[in-house]
Amino acid sequence: MYGTVAHMRIKEGHGDDLKGLIQEWNTARKPKVKGALNGYLFQLDRDPQDWIMVGLFEDKKTYEANASDPEQDKWFRRIMEHLEGEPQWHDGEAYET
Repeated sequence: MYGTVAHMRIKEGHGDDLKGLIQEWNTARKPKVKGALNGYLFQLDRDPQDWIMVGLFEDKKTYEANASDPEQDKWFRRIMEHLEGEPQWHDGEAYET
């Protein structure tokens, strides 16, 4: 497995919008993305504007194909409307524990 962990700081009051876009990705886009496995969204206890997003793919090849897809870029630009700035991205191999 391969994926990313993104630390995001969302704009105040945009939590429901962000959750809605993630749900939209899961229902509308995920079925079309080869190798997309699962995703998670965490709202951190320490600060309600700090969020973590996790995306998992079959392998690095399918992850990179999605990352370079113009449709994914369009969706991500919509996400950015709800963030204070660019997420901190942490890509790498994922292992089940």
